Amino acid sequence: MFSQDIPTPEPETPFRPRQPYRFSTLCATVENPSQKDQYGSSSVPIYQTATFKGVNGQYDYTRSGNPTRSHLEHHLAKISSATHAFVVSSGMAALDTILRMLKPGDEVIAGDDLYGGTNRILAYLKTHGGVTVHHVDTTKPDTLLPYINPEKTAMVLLESPTNPLLKIVDLARIAADIKERAPNAVIVVDNTMMSPYLQRPLEHGADIVYDSATKYLSGHHDLMAGVITCNRDDLAKQMGFVINAAGNALTPFDCFLLLRGSKTLAIRMDRQQATSMLVAQMLDRLGFKVHYPGLAEHPNRDVHERIADGYGAVLSFTTGDKALSERIVGATRLWGISVSFGCVNSLISMPCVMSHASIDPATRAARGLPEDLIRLCVGIEDPADLLDDLERALLEAGAITLTAGGDSHQCYVRTIPSEGTAISRAVQKLAFNGPAEYTTEHNDDREWFVSAPGKVILFGEHAVVHGVTAVAASVDLRCYGVTTPRHDGKVSVHFIDIDSFTQEWKVDDLPWDAVTPVRVGDFHPDTLDHKLVDAITTRALSPEVLAKPSARQACIAFLYMYMIMAHGGKRPSFNFSARATLPVGAGLGSSASFSACAATALLLLYSRIQLPAQPAPTTEGHVHVSHGGRRAIPPALAEEVNRWAFVSEKILHGNPSGVDNSVSVFGGALSYTRPGFGRKAGMIPIQGFKSLRFLLTDSRVPRNTKQLVAGVAAMKEQEPEFVNGLLSAIQHISDEAQRALADPQLSRQTLLSALSALIDENHGYLVKLGVSHPSLEAIRSKTASPQYALSTKLTGAGGGGCAVTLVPDDLSESSLRELMASLSGDSFVPYLTSVGGSGLGILSPYNQPQLLATPPESPCESEARAGAVESLRDTFAGKATADLTAWADNLGRWLFV
Repeated sequence: MFSQDIPTPEPETPFRPRQPYRFSTLCATVENPSQKDQYGSSSVPIYQTATFKGVNGQYDYTRSGNPTRSHLEHHLAKISSATHAFVVSSGMAALDTILRMLKPGDEVIAGDDLYGGTNRILAYLKTHGGVTVHHVDTTKPDTLLPYINPEKTAMVLLESPTNPLLKIVDLARIAADIKERAPNAVIVVDNTMMSPYLQRPLEHGADIVYDSATKYLSGHHDLMAGVITCNRDDLAKQMGFVINAAGNALTPFDCFLLLRGSKTLAIRMDRQQATSMLVAQMLDRLGFKVHYPGLAEHPNRDVHERIADGYGAVLSFTTGDKALSERIVGATRLWGISVSFGCVNSLISMPCVMSHASIDPATRAARGLPEDLIRLCVGIEDPADLLDDLERALLEAGAITLTAGGDSHQCYVRTIPSEGTAISRAVQKLAFNGPAEYTTEHNDDREWFVSAPGKVILFGEHAVVHGVTAVAASVDLRCYGVTTPRHDGKVSVHFIDIDSFTQEWKVDDLPWDAVTPVRVGDFHPDTLDHKLVDAITTRALSPEVLAKPSARQACIAFLYMYMIMAHGGKRPSFNFSARATLPVGAGLGSSASFSACAATALLLLYSRIQLPAQPAPTTEGHVHVSHGGRRAIPPALAEEVNRWAFVSEKILHGNPSGVDNSVSVFGGALSYTRPGFGRKAGMIPIQGFKSLRFLLTDSRVPRNTKQLVAGVAAMKEQEPEFVNGLLSAIQHISDEAQRALADPQLSRQTLLSALSALIDENHGYLVKLGVSHPSLEAIRSKTASPQYALSTKLTGAGGGGCAVTLVPDDLSESSLRELMASLSGDSFVPYLTSVGGSGLGILSPYNQPQLLATPPESPCESEARAGAVESLRDTFAGKATADLTAWADNLGRWLFV
């Protein structure tokens, strides 16, 4: 340890006083007046010795002190605005030294976005040291207040900017709050991300500051070191004792390396910061969600500029897809894949699988640490080379695409959901300025046509509530949605299947004061904003709407997403019309398909998602393979839609499983297991699912889903052994079904036979659970009669609703028509459908006419528009249900997930 004495140059004359040296001069100038070298060496010598001869000398044993270390500690104290400085073997050794001041019963307040190693050692203290640790969002100073205990709060551990999300913490305000409420608490700041060049927390109220000198202070990644600085003698005495006792002081040779590296700190960081800004701006222009304090929209940027002298050389960004992020990282050449930062060489990493992998996934998710996050640590290479290498990696990974504009210039455009900033939209406009390209610059000036399939639960109804795996698949009966511009300051809905319900609102009259917007690129919180739901219910819905339950919930879901997605002052005026070819309320996922359509339409209107550019056409040197629009919508876009569709489902149903909206968005088939039952939870796509034909028969008997679910739960409580046996049997059915559906070598005839037997078996268990209904049994009896011999089961909640019948390939069309006519004669409504088809669909805007339908403001305008293309909305509302699908298909090319 060394108590530094900052030398202030004496004035040469009374008329021209000297100014204190600036930081870069202090860095390059290693002066210790109390330790002049006997030979006048211009570089501090390495005292590579374990012991020193003599008695009562300044040094006796290098563990306790060494001249090379003393020079280094004096130098670091000087550039850190500190009285005391210590150097130890690593940044974590520095933190360990500081934390050894804690005792059992003490409480620590720490941030929720800390370096992974910091979390690891705090977790150890919490488990083994009797220390209570409170992780809070330190970017909001008020969140610390409830945890401050004047008697127990012993330490507050802060980091700004945080690693790796670059969150900004108001060090000065928090220090003042802590000193006022818990004067004895020690305020500790990890300053590694900034270094003393850009931020000196001791000047803002911190008691102790530590850095991993492995990073910027050294700058070359050729040593491990940690630095501790402080101004309080009592703290210095305690830490000096620990270092001497534990023996973790830095070795003489490493002291020499660190002293040499620190001389170039300022010049290195100037280059690294300048390049970092260029990298951040490039990624931001492309539409990625970028975390960097230098960007104008970075949260708490004003706070950072008040306490720091620069923005640093670390940034991070998200792509929307973990696999895409992995491809980007792997595609770089100049950016080295490595943990750590602060080196002269640029590094790239994925924190969740590297530096922060020691934090369990659940904790990472709770703290908002995205699994797809990429961290960039910028070095001193030529900026042009770094930008080119990153651009090439993005292109190779499929994160951006090169498009040719109408004037033959080429631009890079992001191929996954845009963050919707004005800059990124302007770039996209430039990129898609040719007649064959499309821009979303005027999304509110065109009609969007979207669709999503319904779903059928093939196996596992009711049992899924108790942890049994359910198997669900999409059906080719779909919900459709059309947005039509109004430009009159109003937003309206037309729900054709709910008694042709219509409602409109003045945009400015909606309860905007109750909205907490979800920023572009951020995820909606796990819980609904009930303040907004209540405001919409009480202030935006009339008594007439409130009296219609189905329309009421659909309006709330629509307005909730419309308002909470709003950003940048944009509040589009338009109409949203929705209708379906599948029966509403029959357990076929009509609400989920509505949610997917509404979410997609709003995301498009708000430019929160962007459609990919058209693929290059077939030319002499290139072949374009058409897939009929299948898989044209990238997974990241689908994920964003699915997240918002799930929000809508929460409003419509309270506590949905997420199965219905996932099937509506992704299509195909999937298995779902609810968490909390000792079995691996989540949704898993069933790959290789073969399209199957089913007859869905609506019994037209209303049902009470909640009552049916409660009935099974009550039976389980009364007869646990009996019900658990049934649930176990249904789990075996789901397992068999998954294997059969995913087996590419299983013949179709064997598959159909197996599914037929499983359907009969599953229905039998559902009957024993008491969830069937006479109408469903009547349907089942008719389809099982000798002339058809088909297998049928209830689907969904049962108690009415729909039955699902497997249609084998060898059933003649005449027999099928006869069966459907017979069911219709019994007042049932049969639908013939295929299962396992495409998910979310968007009518491609490329080469489509702009079907505008702005209400005319004068008779002249009305006449002028008489020859205009008829709006989709008009035809959409008037089409017969039986003709809707064919009409929609013939409008143009559809893009599907």
